[in-house]
Amino acid sequence: MTSLDKPTEDTDQTPPSRPGDARAVTEAALFEAFGGVRGMVETVVPGLLFVAIFTINKDLHLSAIAALAVSLVLVVVRLVRKDTVKHAFSGVFGVAFGVVFAMFTGNAKDFYLPGMLYTLGLALAYIVTTLAGVPLIGLILGPVFRENLSWRTRNPGRKKAYAKSSWAWGLILLAKCAILFPLYWWSDTTRLGWVLVALKIPPFLLAVWLTWVFLAKAPAPIDVFAEMEAQEEAEKAEKERRAAPAAEGGEPEPGRHRKV
Repeated sequence: MTSLDKPTEDTDQTPPSRPGDARAVTEAALFEAFGGVRGMVETVVPGLLFVAIFTINKDLHLSAIAALAVSLVLVVVRLVRKDTVKHAFSGVFGVAFGVVFAMFTGNAKDFYLPGMLYTLGLALAYIVTTLAGVPLIGLILGPVFRENLSWRTRNPGRKKAYAKSSWAWGLILLAKCAILFPLYWWSDTTRLGWVLVALKIPPFLLAVWLTWVFLAKAPAPIDVFAEMEAQEEAEKAEKERRAAPAAEGGEPEPGRHRKV
């Protein structure tokens, strides 16, 4: 069986998809990987509720409990509807970390600190993995496109597109951190909260759009799952072909002799 990350002789034989098909597949993959519109809403609502309540009454406990409660409700709704819960669960964990941290320190701004540190770490991960030759966005989207790691050595055009996309994500997230961390140190909780909520969606949409642009122009992904299925079918057909003469009482396979 061909390795998913091993060069093969038929690299240039993968039929290119039509531009419209490539764009449609890329859009679907990005929506699946990043949660689509609903996933974006679920990331915004808890933080928005926290800063709205804190702006009105300055009550850290009430704001934190409300944010955590709405995150749990979003998970329950997904479970009831039997939808994918990975994005909702990640939101719950993020909010829970923020609540615990803010309660522990007694500083409402610390509700946002775990998420800010996560954003900084993610930005660095995009940049470091790209410099290492394995851009993070490729690791995320490879399974979604059914290409796994084949893009690393068998599809250099897609590797280049993944590298550009990862650079875009890393630099956009770093720019976001460059705005938020000074506000964390020198601004009040209310201003930090509203700026953070305002910066939730636009940078994300910009990064997704750039990813879509780069990948829509890249070569089509190599469907390694289809390759494996075809290989298994070929092996099965070969075994059936070899077994047929013996089953019909014909000549034995080469290399085998009948006992006298």
